[in-house]
Amino acid sequence: MDNRTETIAIHAGNLYQPSTHDITPPINLSTTFLRNEDGGYSGGHMYSRISNPNRNALEHTLTLLEGGQEACAFSSGNTAGMSIFQALPPGSHVIAPDDMYWGFKKQLQTIFNHILEFDFIDMTVIENISGFIKKNTALIWIETPSNPLLKVTDIVAVSEIARQYQLILACDSTFASPCLQQPITLGADIVMHSSTKYIGGHSDVLGGVLITAKKNACWEKIRNIQQTGGAVPSPFDCYLLSRSIKTLPYRMKGHNENAIALANYLEDHPAIERVYYPGLESHPQYKIARKQMKGFGGMLSVLVKGGADEAHKVVNKVHLFAQATSLGGVESLIEHRYSVEGPDSKTPQNLIRISAGLEHIDDLIADIDQALN
Repeated sequence: MDNRTETIAIHAGNLYQPSTHDITPPINLSTTFLRNEDGGYSGGHMYSRISNPNRNALEHTLTLLEGGQEACAFSSGNTAGMSIFQALPPGSHVIAPDDMYWGFKKQLQTIFNHILEFDFIDMTVIENISGFIKKNTALIWIETPSNPLLKVTDIVAVSEIARQYQLILACDSTFASPCLQQPITLGADIVMHSSTKYIGGHSDVLGGVLITAKKNACWEKIRNIQQTGGAVPSPFDCYLLSRSIKTLPYRMKGHNENAIALANYLEDHPAIERVYYPGLESHPQYKIARKQMKGFGGMLSVLVKGGADEAHKVVNKVHLFAQATSLGGVESLIEHRYSVEGPDSKTPQNLIRISAGLEHIDDLIADIDQALN
């Protein structure tokens, strides 16, 4: 029987113990496991860097939520994304979005700059992508919605290009979560999440995950990087993530509701120059977002009239919003994004990025209103 998202989130990660009949999965802290007389491992595990019951449960749940074949959990989102770059043959060319999470962009520019070639382009102009494909192009990396300009890329359209040229299509779907968008069902080969964000949902655990559509040669390289490289989450981290996933579908409903209400309010505010949110009809990719997303997420960005100084004033005047980096927690966060990304950033200096939490929407609007006024 094919269960729906809410049911998968609650039941897929349970580890029922026949001896104690736990409803809440236990934390298995063992780093090593007993061998049989013949040297085998009838318990299914050898060493916790290779596998662990809690990590297996987390990977199984995320595989089902994304509609993939297998998942690899990592100790951070950056490590998860980096493992894809590491799996590419040296000299490969990567096509990436111009509005890209700055951590991955920095990886390409400072870690892989002597190993890989790359171009950063506007992925919303689909007809331009083919013009950047070279003989050594191996990967198209998309991020939708993007960070921090909330650009939406047509996953189906890009997947058709990737198939035509036999390229890997990887999608950073962190801003959407598995509840709002399933890139594999739309043609992506690999989906990436920073599980620190919505999947964790409480700003208390670091993690990343990749889910693959097929267990092919590229995926085996990624699995080897995970197990041999060893940048894996601890059993406790996996336990926390699995526990948080149980409420993910309902948390996302709250994030969606609060974000669209904030976006509508801010779009009409005289102190705001522009609002970036895919749930607004004014968003240039609104129709695409409606086509491929079940909800528009809890992230939005705004341009404050008056420049960087006015933007700093706003983030320093809020009381309920926490001025902090990251996103996807139950608490609302706000930050001046340019100052996080540094002097090479292409982000507008008057941009504020907002992660809409789960507080009462009237309280959030009142707080941002007093800061703007």
